[in-house]
Amino acid sequence: MNFEEKLLTTKSIYHGRIINLEEQTVELPNGQTAQREIVRHHGAVALLCLTAAQDKLILVRQWRQPLSKTTLEIPAGKIEINESPSVTAERELNEEVRLTAKRLEKIAVFYTSPGFADEKMYLYLAHDLQPVQKKLPQDADEFLELVELTMEETDQAVEQGEICDSKTLMAVWYWKLLQTQAKG
Repeated sequence: MNFEEKLLTTKSIYHGRIINLEEQTVELPNGQTAQREIVRHHGAVALLCLTAAQDKLILVRQWRQPLSKTTLEIPAGKIEINESPSVTAERELNEEVRLTAKRLEKIAVFYTSPGFADEKMYLYLAHDLQPVQKKLPQDADEFLELVELTMEETDQAVEQGEICDSKTLMAVWYWKLLQTQAKG
């Protein structure tokens, strides 16, 4: 079966600092038409950061207005125009957790919510973390608290809903896989 939708028209609804919103009219495979609301986002990175002994996960606690609550998340940030994902990763490590990595290992590239958005996220494992020599300025509208959790504490934070976003859940599952492989 052919699933492809044919784009008929695109209308810009909103152009913002982080996202753009457009409305599309498409022709469906059965010949009918439908409306699609698409959020355009330049992309983002996320970082799985573990303490030197790899027994704790480094997270940031922050308020998330769309959820009206505080969450625990792995460090992350949006890719600037003409910036590579690895450069964004290095910048976000510095800005959010004041660390630098000797090596970044790409774990996965995924779309955060393809039903309505084109945001592509790059998930990295940061190896050999060290304190930064020169601190970059933090975003003026970001208030963060660094938190280090053991696997047991991380599981509790997931169960309590404090860790609830897809990038962090994916990182937690990858960390569990790494620990299983280390034991095996």
